[in-house]
Amino acid sequence: MRRALTAIILGAIALPALAQSTPVGLWRNSDDKTGEAKAEIRIVETAGGLSGKIEKRLLKTAKPDDLCTECSDDRKDKPMLGLEIIRGAKKAQDREVWEGGKILDPENGRNYTLRITPIEDGKKLEVRGSFGPFGRTQTWVRLQ
Repeated sequence: MRRALTAIILGAIALPALAQSTPVGLWRNSDDKTGEAKAEIRIVETAGGLSGKIEKRLLKTAKPDDLCTECSDDRKDKPMLGLEIIRGAKKAQDREVWEGGKILDPENGRNYTLRITPIEDGKKLEVRGSFGPFGRTQTWVRLQ
């Protein structure tokens, strides 16, 4: 009985740590040049892979009614709030990496190949968008 209780307690303690090694949750990204917080993005898991939407815009210049005027697909002229910027990334086999999806930069309307890697026990995400051999990596901070 005592061993079973110990196993349950240890399992309950370990479960949140395992859950945090996923990109699912609420994240804050920052401007590459200024370091100023840009947005809060909620990542969820769907049948088609990961999906991430802008939940809150934090830049001082952001307006609630801003639209994605630079987007060229189904997101053209859609509100920035609620805009889906991550689509279709799936977990790589045998690794804590999600890839194969796309990430949208709403400032220029371009879609980039996406790679997401949880780091620091899931407290941060390395989010890499690339186009051929070129790309950039941002570090997002977990809020939830």
